[in-house]
Amino acid sequence: HPGLKKWVEVGNSGVFRPELLLPMGLPENVSVIAWGLSLERPTMIKYGIKNIRELMGHRVNLQMVYDSPMCRLDV
Repeated sequence: HPGLKKWVEVGNSGVFRPELLLPMGLPENVSVIAWGLSLERPTMIKYGIKNIRELMGHRVNLQMVYDSPMCRLDV
């Protein structure tokens, strides 16, 4: 990324750790993979958000959601 002067991961993937799967009732010998587009990272760059918890979760600034041109709450 030219503005950040570093590489930014956009598409990510991984394997779930066993301790996350056991509470879901999955046996220990099961492997689960996950992947996604990771659109939160480009969104954080566009809006200058430094901490992902300010974009997702209980710390979200709802005024940013109302003011953002990409969000339509009147539908």
